[in-house]
Amino acid sequence: MPTCWVVSDGRAGIENPCLGLAEALGLSPMVKRVKLRSPWRQMTPYLPLPGLDLPLGPSSDRLAAPWPDLLISSGRQAVALSMAVGRRSPRTVRVHIQNPGVPLDRFDLVSLPRHDGKSGANLVESVGAIHRVTPEKLSAAATEWGHLAEGRGRPLVSVMIGGSNRFCQLTPQMMTGVAEQLATLVRDQGVGMLITTSRRTGADNEAILKQALSGLPVYLWDGTGPNPYFGMLALADALIVTSDSVAMVSEAASTGKPVHVIDLPGNAPKFTRFHDAIRAEGITRPFQGRLESWTYQPLDDTARLAAHVRDVMASR
Repeated sequence: MPTCWVVSDGRAGIENPCLGLAEALGLSPMVKRVKLRSPWRQMTPYLPLPGLDLPLGPSSDRLAAPWPDLLISSGRQAVALSMAVGRRSPRTVRVHIQNPGVPLDRFDLVSLPRHDGKSGANLVESVGAIHRVTPEKLSAAATEWGHLAEGRGRPLVSVMIGGSNRFCQLTPQMMTGVAEQLATLVRDQGVGMLITTSRRTGADNEAILKQALSGLPVYLWDGTGPNPYFGMLALADALIVTSDSVAMVSEAASTGKPVHVIDLPGNAPKFTRFHDAIRAEGITRPFQGRLESWTYQPLDDTARLAAHVRDVMASR
């Protein structure tokens, strides 16, 4: 089996796409979580690295031979490190996920969403985010988490609520409106509902949500114990997702189930392009307080990227 490194700063949103690609290739990667020290931390990837040891902080994983057959990196902190490995090991196939901020030809392949508007001979464009959701994982999760659906109404809808970030805002006023819409679906239409929030949802918004759903037969994950996220994707007949996370919407859209998007105001232009495109392609629809039913071709960006990686590795 080919050897594989996943190199990133370890943040879930940066590391998970790399893991998703490795898993799609059937590989068990060695995960390298890197922490650059000053001044490289602030100036990467533009400040040259004096080797692969000095720039790494004491808590960082080390990068040393034997070099892998495949190196999957993501995030700014990993860019120069991946290029340095490439100079030492030309046989290593190197794939970078997200914009590296340097010419794309510094890597064998670069994966970017089409809403980034980039071009390059070695660019593999995706519709949405690269992620870890697969039909096999959903099948296993449906078995593991099947008890969540027991005794709940149909259709069963899973609701994924994110929150404010540097672009979007989920205000208490907006949360109040959304919470009332969700409560109405359960109370008046007998819909079964599973809900998860995120750290960015905020305590005030969570309190509003809990108050609106008080006394209703709703499952709201409290953030403790195993994360039911995959189970919620697997069990649902339909999904409701906030627009702040391209990854979360992409994961939902990989299921083939109706994806209703709660639009949070203030998104960056490139993320607006993403939402406009998948809505125009019939993948998502705006959430307007009711559930709709439709079909579409599920997003399969991760498998498509994996096929390109296999081709490069076969020719190396």
